[in-house]
Amino acid sequence: MKSAVIVFPGSNCDRDVQVALAASTDAPPVMVWHGDNGLPSVDLIVVPGGFSYGDYLRAGSMAANSPVMREVATKAKAGTPVLGICNGFKILCESELLPGALLRNAGLRFVCRDVLLRVENTSTVFTDGYENNAVVRIPIAHHDGNYFSDDVTLKRLEDNGRIAFRYCDAAGEASDEANPNGSAANIAGVLNERGNVLGMMPHPERMSDGALGGLDGKRMFDALANNLAA
Repeated sequence: MKSAVIVFPGSNCDRDVQVALAASTDAPPVMVWHGDNGLPSVDLIVVPGGFSYGDYLRAGSMAANSPVMREVATKAKAGTPVLGICNGFKILCESELLPGALLRNAGLRFVCRDVLLRVENTSTVFTDGYENNAVVRIPIAHHDGNYFSDDVTLKRLEDNGRIAFRYCDAAGEASDEANPNGSAANIAGVLNERGNVLGMMPHPERMSDGALGGLDGKRMFDALANNLAA
């Protein structure tokens, strides 16, 4: 499986994703600079977390207009799987590859800790390594992770199985207490209509090695490697 990781000024999780992908695919991903006008032929594109362009103007808004994102959008629309993590999720929303927006956390504070997620849809290349309704532990680290969309779009996401993950408690209940940022319907990750673009606030690359405290994130990268192997 060939993969690419987009690197922006301010990215701070690009190397983490690089290591996680290499461990699951036995091949290092291509690191693509934001100013490049093209992308190599790959099976997966990852838009990593961090603070692209210093989060100036609005988180992800400047990065969405980087030259490389035009090519990412073209590849995504042609069916190439694209994974956006944390700031990458924001960039995908700003690029209109995913619906909705990420607002300031409800508590107006940066939140950095492990959270529990309920897996809502296991029929994608990203998530079929999990059991349906499984509860997994993945870290978050964000200040603008409050997912928002209008009611019509939220209903469409619900009805079409496009919510990939929800924040939950240990029993799998999507309660207010388990919601770390105020996201609508406890949403932690959403899919596009085709199911080949996933944006998520939690960082699976930070839970992809036993030395990091668990392997719940590695299951996503392993699934991608299995599903996208040539």
